[in-house]
Amino acid sequence: MRPLTAPQADDVRQALLTAERRSGLRFGLFLGEPEDGRRHFAERLHAALGEEADDAVVVLVDLNGRGLEIVTGQNARRRLSDGACRMVAMSMATAFGAGDLVGGLLHGIAALGEQATAPR
Repeated sequence: MRPLTAPQADDVRQALLTAERRSGLRFGLFLGEPEDGRRHFAERLHAALGEEADDAVVVLVDLNGRGLEIVTGQNARRRLSDGACRMVAMSMATAFGAGDLVGGLLHGIAALGEQATAPR
């Protein structure tokens, strides 16, 4: 997949900010090739958030390896279940598989923000 254009990157940044405002959680996105395996790299990115990590969600999209990881912090996990993350990841993967990187990102980020605000 090709990298984002400037307007696409702006749309994704806006989606991240909207999800943060809606949910009160911190959202981060990594697009690229992870080092040392996707899951391990995503967990390291999440841990690098320090004190914010408990309230954070990190989405990693491996553009070359065609993979996706969603890591949630301890407090975020209370509001965003593993099952909800799996469903969002499947939806994103479907869009990515159809060649719609931006649509998959926008829908996925919005869905995560929405799920995190829904009463459980």
